[in-house]
Amino acid sequence: MKLTILKDHLIESIGHVSKAISSRTTIPILTGIKIDATLSGVTLTASDTDISIQSFTPTENGNIKIIDLIQAGSVVLPAKFFVEIIRKLPSQNIEIEVGQHFQTTIRSGSSEIQIMGLDPDEYPLLPEIEESKMIRLPSDLLKTMIKQTSYAVSTNESTPILTGVLWNISGNKLKFIGCDRHRLASREVTIDNDSTQNLQNIVISGRTLNELSKILPDQNSLIDIVISDNQVLFKIHSILFYSRILDGTYPDTSKLIPQSYQTEMVVPTKELAEAIDRAYLLSREDKTNIVKMVMHEDQTIEISSSSSELGKVTEQIDLQSIKGELLRISFNSKYMLDALKVLDSDFIHIGFTGAMQPIIMKPEDTSNIIQLILPYRTTS
Repeated sequence: MKLTILKDHLIESIGHVSKAISSRTTIPILTGIKIDATLSGVTLTASDTDISIQSFTPTENGNIKIIDLIQAGSVVLPAKFFVEIIRKLPSQNIEIEVGQHFQTTIRSGSSEIQIMGLDPDEYPLLPEIEESKMIRLPSDLLKTMIKQTSYAVSTNESTPILTGVLWNISGNKLKFIGCDRHRLASREVTIDNDSTQNLQNIVISGRTLNELSKILPDQNSLIDIVISDNQVLFKIHSILFYSRILDGTYPDTSKLIPQSYQTEMVVPTKELAEAIDRAYLLSREDKTNIVKMVMHEDQTIEISSSSSELGKVTEQIDLQSIKGELLRISFNSKYMLDALKVLDSDFIHIGFTGAMQPIIMKPEDTSNIIQLILPYRTTS
């Protein structure tokens, strides 16, 4: 293999695929990036078995010649060194030449680097996915849905299924759910789904979705999502992003959302978030994160927290409305702040079915996004 490629295009392609490189892999060849050079362009591939990413750079883009191919071929190069050395090369033109036993020479300006490559035939093949089950989503909507749900997944690997976001597709409705037993985040949207296909229990790692989100373009371009029995493929322009579907059955969370409330209130989002943020500073010092909310008849709530060493903070917030029984609630301030950050609304509706029942939050003007956190039982 021998070619010359423009540095900026190579760095961009490396940046995409390197998100799939893991230092924890037990398969040595997966610590490398596979390079395939053909007449049409250069394809980079990286995988950690959970995620596989492939990025294609065409030989030409309009009038710009990106790649000058002298000899087609393939090689696997150690990712960590390859990524760092390419960024530091002095010239915009980079020559890559693979010799006997996959010894690779990289030249740029006055620099010449020798790297011991690996046999590309030993690199695992990417999954073959039949494109019979496919949905299409705008890129910015997918990014938003990931942001609004993936933060609530569990980080505890002892229950792997809860480290993922549940996708359910029913007709033209797509719903994401993230839950870690202490909190839940849910977002539902209407999609253009030509068929009446129902796809249930598709669970994708929250970490994987956050890596995908970094690749997704901000502009409103459409992303094809192909779903098979154990893999999901995201097609993003010149990038193919494969993700494994987590094994297991996601718990039924539908019963956690009540149909009616004992107490309901509408609160200005910004004021509530800022008050809880200040209270969090004190609660954090005691390593409890516990903040208390007390409802009053004068349409206000009191937000407070205390630290045995530092003191106490108390704030009053005027409500837009409140009805039902006045309650005293204690909750994890960090969980509440995480939920408030993704509720993109000036006012939020908060519903309670009792002092020790789940707290349900959603934007005042819509019910397609729901945030739930469990309260704490405290002695006072």
